[in-house]
Amino acid sequence: MAKVSHVVVPVSDLLRSRDWYVDRLGFKLEREHEGVVGIKDQSDLTIFLQKTAAGLAGQKITLTIQVENVDSKYQELASLNVKFASPPKLHFWGYGAEVLDPDGYMNHLWDEVTMSKAVREMKARPE
Repeated sequence: MAKVSHVVVPVSDLLRSRDWYVDRLGFKLEREHEGVVGIKDQSDLTIFLQKTAAGLAGQKITLTIQVENVDSKYQELASLNVKFASPPKLHFWGYGAEVLDPDGYMNHLWDEVTMSKAVREMKARPE
């Protein structure tokens, strides 16, 4: 079976994006080198934030990020004026919030407890 070990995310402002992912979402700073910042999540997946000179108009990526409690994380980030596409609610992918990073990439935030409950409720609905 294959395993994803790294993802590259093009960004317009490397330091702003680094600070946002580290300070707001709790990623660990792994390395910085010549226009690239490596951040690591709890499962050791490395995301390389790479400064791009080109516009980001065609760039699309969505990270699905597990947090301890999605409702609490939403409250915390909203109090810091972080932009959201939607607050925590039931989406097609389950229960969670959709937060926008500094370049406008949408990231899905979820937690194990509320996601499990949402999946059980979706399965129990008559079709």
